[in-house]
Amino acid sequence: MSKGNIGVTSDNIFPVIKKFLYSDHEIFLRELISNAVDATQKLKTLSSVGEMKGDLGDLRVRVSIDKNKKTLTVSDHGIGMTAEEVDKYINQIAFSGAEEFVNKYKDKTEAIIGHFGLGFYSAFMVSKKVEIFSLSYKGENGANGENGEMVKAVHWSCEGDPEYTMEETIKAERGTDIVLHIDDEFSQYLEDATIEGLLKKYCKFLPVEIAFGKKKEWKDGKEVELDEENIINDVNPAWTRKPSELKDEDYDKFYHELYPMQLEEPLFHIHLNVDYPFNLTGILYFPKIKSNLDVHRNKIQLYCNQVYVTDEVENIVPEYLTLLHGVIDSPDIPLNVSRSYLQSDNNVKKISGYITKKVADKLMELYKADKEEFAKKWDDIKMFIQFGMLTDEKFYEKAKDFALLKNLNGEYATLEEYKAKVKDAQTDKDGNLVLLYTNDPDAHYTYIERAKAKGYDVLLMDGELDVHCMSQAEQKEMGDQPSAVSHQLRFVRIDSDTIENLIKKEDQAKDTYSDEQKEGLRKAFEGLLPSAEDKLRYTVTCEAAAADALPVFLTQNEFMRRMKEMSAHQQGMSFYGQMPDSYNLVVNTAHPLIQELAAKEKEEKGSEEPKKETEVKTVYKLEGEDEKIKQLIDIALLASGQLKGEALAKFVNRSVDLLKE
Repeated sequence: MSKGNIGVTSDNIFPVIKKFLYSDHEIFLRELISNAVDATQKLKTLSSVGEMKGDLGDLRVRVSIDKNKKTLTVSDHGIGMTAEEVDKYINQIAFSGAEEFVNKYKDKTEAIIGHFGLGFYSAFMVSKKVEIFSLSYKGENGANGENGEMVKAVHWSCEGDPEYTMEETIKAERGTDIVLHIDDEFSQYLEDATIEGLLKKYCKFLPVEIAFGKKKEWKDGKEVELDEENIINDVNPAWTRKPSELKDEDYDKFYHELYPMQLEEPLFHIHLNVDYPFNLTGILYFPKIKSNLDVHRNKIQLYCNQVYVTDEVENIVPEYLTLLHGVIDSPDIPLNVSRSYLQSDNNVKKISGYITKKVADKLMELYKADKEEFAKKWDDIKMFIQFGMLTDEKFYEKAKDFALLKNLNGEYATLEEYKAKVKDAQTDKDGNLVLLYTNDPDAHYTYIERAKAKGYDVLLMDGELDVHCMSQAEQKEMGDQPSAVSHQLRFVRIDSDTIENLIKKEDQAKDTYSDEQKEGLRKAFEGLLPSAEDKLRYTVTCEAAAADALPVFLTQNEFMRRMKEMSAHQQGMSFYGQMPDSYNLVVNTAHPLIQELAAKEKEEKGSEEPKKETEVKTVYKLEGEDEKIKQLIDIALLASGQLKGEALAKFVNRSVDLLKE
C-alpha cells in the first residue's frame, strides 16, 4: 500500500471544491456518470482500432445505493485504470485524461465528454470519503502489461483532504467502481427517488445505457420489482439520427420525451445538423404559445455530447429563439469547469447565426409550400416571429415576407399584400395609406361598423407585440422612401378619431355653428363629465362628424395611447406609462340631437364690459337639459366600455325615466 499527497498547490482545494467549484451539489452525479461513459467510449474506440482485443461484453453503467453502508456507487465496464493512471489522472488534479485521449485518437475517437479533469472531485461535495476500485483492460483475465508485468487492480481512497491511500486489490471485472460514502448532511442522495430524478435530468440521452435498480410495475394493488434492469436513458435520441430515418410521429414522440407534461403536439420542427465550421445537432420545435406561462414552462435544453448541461441558453441563441422548445447539442460551445455556465466566443456567435438562418429558412419554406396551412398556424407562432423581427434585423429581413396580418374577416396577408388590397380605398387626400385596426372588436363595434359602411377594412391587432410591430413597420416604410416623398404608412386604431378624420378624403365643410355656440355646448357637456380620476382624463371637442354617427362618442389619441401600451414592454418609456389615459369626448354637431340641443341654447349678453361701445359679448347657455346631456355622455361611455358600476346603474334608471316621458 502506498500513501501520498494529492498534487495540488493548496490544502484548501477541497473546501473550494465543496463550495465553489460547482454551482449545484447535484452536479456530482452527472460528472461521475459522464466519466463512466467516457471510459466506455474510450474502450469502444480502442477496440475499433485493434488496440483492445476480445469481446467488449456488457458495457452498461450501473448506479446503486446501499442504505446500510450509506454508499452510492457508480460502476462501469470501460477502459479502467492502472495504478500509474490513477496516480496521473486522480492524484494530479486538473490533468484531463479525456483531453489527452482525444488528442491521441482525434481522428477515430467517439464522443468524449470530459475536458477539464475535475469532474471526479465533485464527488467530495457530498461525500466524507470516496473510494476507487479499478482494473484496466490491460490486466483483464490476468493479462500482462506492455512491460510484461501483470497488471493488477487498484484501490484508491481519500477522505476529503490532500492525503490518499492506494493499494493493490482484487477485482473480477474490467472497469471502475466509484464508491461515495455519503455525508450525513446529504442523506437525500441515498434515496432512490432522488437519484432516479437526477439520472433522468442529466443522463436521459447518454450514448451508453445507464441502469439503476430494477423495473417495477403494479400488481394486485402493490408495486412489484421485476428481474429486468431499469434503464434510465435513450442511447439513440432523435437528434442524433438522420432526418431521413425519422417520421413526423418520431419527432412528436421525442417531443413528449423531452416534455412529459406537455399535452399538446408541436406545430412543426426543425432538425439541425451541421459539422462545419462547428459541430451542432439538435431539434427545435415550434410550440403553441398562448401565454407568458407557456413561454417559461418548457425551455430549450443544451447538451454536450448527449450530456445535459442547462436549459438557460440565452447566450447560445438570440432571445426570441428561446420561445422555441427542443434540444441543441454541441461539443463546440465552450463551458466552464462545471459545464453549468456558457462563455461567449466566436463559435457561439456563429452557432447563433446559423440557428437564426435555419429557423427563418424553415418558416419561409413552410409559407411558400402551403400559405393556407401556414395561415392556420399563424396565431400560434405570431408572438415568436414578431419578437424575432423586433430584436434581430437579419431575421426581420427574412420574416417580413412571411409575417402575416389578420383582418376581422379572418383573412391573412403579408403587409405588402394587404397594402395592395386596401390602397385604393384607404389612401387619404394627402397620399398617406391608413391601416385601420382594433384590439377589441366588441368594444369598438360602433366604430368598426362606421368604417365598414365607408368600404374600409379593419385589422385585428390584439397581440402583446402588435403595437411594437406597427411602429416598426411605419418606421421601415418611412426609411424606404426618398426624402422628397412625404407619403406615409399609418396604423390607427379605429377609435382614435372620427372615421372622417382618420381617413380624410377631402377638405371637410365647416359646420354653421359660431365659436360661441360651440363653446356653450362644450361647457355644457364638460360640466357633466364623470369626476376626474388620477388615471383618467376627458377633453370635450365639438366637430361635425356625420348625421348618422353617434351624437357623442369617445376617441383616444393614437400616439399617446400607443406610447402607453409600448411602455408596458419597453424599458426607458416608463414616463408614458405613468401618464393618465386621455380621451376626447366628441360632440357631433352634425347629429340631429345635438342640433336640437344647440337650438335650445339661450343667448345672453356677456357680463364683461365691452372694450368698445359697439362690442357685445354673446354667451350661449343650455338650461334644463342636464338629464339629456348626461344620457348622451353615458351613451358615449357605454359604447366604449367605460360605463360601469354605479354610473351604469344610474344610466339604466335614467333611461327608464326618459321612456316614461
